[in-house]
Amino acid sequence: MQSKVLFVCVENSCRSQMAEGLAKLHAADVLVPTSAGSRPSGRVDSSAVQAMLEVGYDLTPHYSKSLSAAAAGRYGYLITMGCGDTCPSIPADHHEDWEIPDPKGKSMDAYRAVRRMIEGRVQDLAERVRDGQSR
Repeated sequence: MQSKVLFVCVENSCRSQMAEGLAKLHAADVLVPTSAGSRPSGRVDSSAVQAMLEVGYDLTPHYSKSLSAAAAGRYGYLITMGCGDTCPSIPADHHEDWEIPDPKGKSMDAYRAVRRMIEGRVQDLAERVRDGQSR
């Protein structure tokens, strides 16, 4: 069974984009991912694109979008990346805040570290969905 998941960060340019891509890469059998931002930047961060190319996923077709553009219907999971008081109220069966640091403006090593954090969380989420667990 597949579960719709919405990954949210502030600009929808880096963390949530990477999460969406990693979910498509590692968990397309159980997750139907999309991403959005509370204040979208209008573009995907070029360093995030580079970090994802290193693991075989191309973010160049992705675009930064608002919550209103992505938030149609109910989600199985709403995953926020540590957005503080800007976290959205979107209908979802499960809400999680992963508190992933924003690598914007930092080194490629910071982007890789964030990618690894997100990758582990996405894989854990996929296993929980496969096992029928909510948390």
